[in-house]
Amino acid sequence: MTKPTLSRRSLLKGAAAAGAASAFPAPMIWAQNIKDVTLRQFGTGVSNLNEVGQKVKEDLGFTLEMTALDSDAVTQRAATQPGSFDIADIEYWICKKVWPTGNLQAMDVSKIKNYDKIVGIFKDGKLTPESTIAQGTAPHTVGFTDGPDGTTFASEQTNWMTLIPTIYNADTLGIRPDLIGRPIETWAELLNPEFKGKASILDISSIGIMDAAMVCEAMGEIAYGDKGNMTREEIDKTMAIFTEAKKAGQFRAFWKTFDESVNLMASGEVVIQSMWSPAITAVKSRGIDCVYQPLKEGYRSWGGGIGLSKNLSGLELDAAYEYINWYLDGWVGGFLMRQGYYSAVPETSKNHMSENEWGYWFEGKEATDVITNPFGDAMAQAGEVRDGGSFEERMGSVACWNAVMDENQYMVRKWNEFIAA
Repeated sequence: MTKPTLSRRSLLKGAAAAGAASAFPAPMIWAQNIKDVTLRQFGTGVSNLNEVGQKVKEDLGFTLEMTALDSDAVTQRAATQPGSFDIADIEYWICKKVWPTGNLQAMDVSKIKNYDKIVGIFKDGKLTPESTIAQGTAPHTVGFTDGPDGTTFASEQTNWMTLIPTIYNADTLGIRPDLIGRPIETWAELLNPEFKGKASILDISSIGIMDAAMVCEAMGEIAYGDKGNMTREEIDKTMAIFTEAKKAGQFRAFWKTFDESVNLMASGEVVIQSMWSPAITAVKSRGIDCVYQPLKEGYRSWGGGIGLSKNLSGLELDAAYEYINWYLDGWVGGFLMRQGYYSAVPETSKNHMSENEWGYWFEGKEATDVITNPFGDAMAQAGEVRDGGSFEERMGSVACWNAVMDENQYMVRKWNEFIAA
């Protein structure tokens, strides 16, 4: 059978679609051919989860092959190997590096069923009309392009997106309150000599430098013009402070992967460190006291989305749009939110969560019963509230986004010197 040249969705829309469908029965072709489609997706371990691939097979009928890599490897593959993937599940700061290569194709928002329900953070940068846009590579600044063949980022919303947003969070420091024994309220604590040999920071330069900047600013050592786009002088000062701390023995380790951060914290080798929300979840699921600590200076945030290879076309491209729409329809959102992330379309995720789960994870309410992660491990007991409170409280306190700076190459060189020092 020949592959349809029109998308299934466009053929099913409206009265005009009825005529087109009778002349060209795409749904039948779709149903017969879809089982033969395999889409290759890669991204970080945050959202490249086997459970998602299994659910795609059940609900949509085609195969999703997923590969999980660290952020630097994801960036390199997306920028240099466009023929090796169909779907790039990447962060917005990575998009800033990848989009100019031309390896991804712009996506038509008219094909995105829940586009109108995507949170404002990804459209105009604001959670509410009163919100202040945080520093760094805010997703909306790299989220749109001017047309189907756009090579640059648009300054405002257009009908063409570079990535379809899926997942995001407000990141902070993870701590072991049982081993620290006192309140932690500021990013500056990461370099407190009290935690000498028991602190850690992640070794992904574009993210680690932002954590370092939050610390240096909190210490009162540096007043940045824009933490997300530092000058060489600001980079030098930041790395000098952290190199001095490293040489003094402040850091137990530097981690690159989720599992490394979990093991450092669960073992008690580290009591305060850069962390991601599901890593906290993983530590707690072992019955170990671990907190994602809200800090007075605010959060360092990140967002991710789905990008499509420029080589994707025909039935495979239609399948990719089906996958994106399925992704935003709620099941994945509920799955991710039970690990502490947020969905780009929270409204649909609510349909796949209990009232207790939604209240705890999204609204900041006390749990009315045991809260479990997607794998059934207990995360919180009745009466507990989420670290940092509600969605509005957490995402409303974002100080900066993960970023790619104008001086990125210089920053990476200085970061590597710090790690090697």
